[in-house]
Amino acid sequence: MSGVSAELEERNFDVLIAYLRGLLYWLGLAVSTVLMVVVLLLAAPLPFLTRQHISKAWPYFNLWWLRVTCGLRHDVSGRENIPPGAAIYVCKHQSAWETIAMETMVPRMVWVLKRELMWVPIFGWGLATLKPIAINRAKGRKAVEQLIEQGRARLRDGINVVIFPEGTRVAPGERGEYRPGAALLAAKTRAPVVPMAHNAGYYWPRRGFLKRPGIIKVVIGEPIDTTGMSASQINRRIEDWIETTVAAIGGRPD
Repeated sequence: MSGVSAELEERNFDVLIAYLRGLLYWLGLAVSTVLMVVVLLLAAPLPFLTRQHISKAWPYFNLWWLRVTCGLRHDVSGRENIPPGAAIYVCKHQSAWETIAMETMVPRMVWVLKRELMWVPIFGWGLATLKPIAINRAKGRKAVEQLIEQGRARLRDGINVVIFPEGTRVAPGERGEYRPGAALLAAKTRAPVVPMAHNAGYYWPRRGFLKRPGIIKVVIGEPIDTTGMSASQINRRIEDWIETTVAAIGGRPD
């Protein structure tokens, strides 16, 4: 009995430490977000690429803080596949981690996101300075038209467009519906599509407070040449590559 009791005490202690580490991380995230928003608002008169370069301090700090507090790191393969020109980046969406880390991997980028995020106090103010394509998904066809119009303009200016094709976070091992927005934009502009896959959801659950220590694996795929392809063909290629690669990456080692 004493052995079982000691084991339970040790387990409870480990859980307590994990919660404290998670709390420390969230405090750092909150403080850094407020500071970065202030900086971005002050930098609003500057050119977009300058503001975007400044904003990179936020994800770099938070990824470092995540490593320090929670022991969670990441490893990226396929950086050589990032094309020199503007492209459409499509990524698996499992957690909040990739919304932080993406800016450290994709240069000169803007998000395609739901309009409601722009209404979040403080966070939304800073986000607005970074020229996101904020769509109202309830508008259906009009939202797609907005995505194509603004996405075309961003690509023409040499800015990469980042989209989560499933639209929302999907738990590891599950597959959401791949919406056609990214594929339609690619079919209209003939921009290359760069697929990305990872297993962050095993370490940072989408509805979980605790962060599990380890190494998140990220794979950047070769650009998909969209020349001569229909939107449905492009969407199928995106889904096949992402889901196959996510399965190959696997989960969190025991």
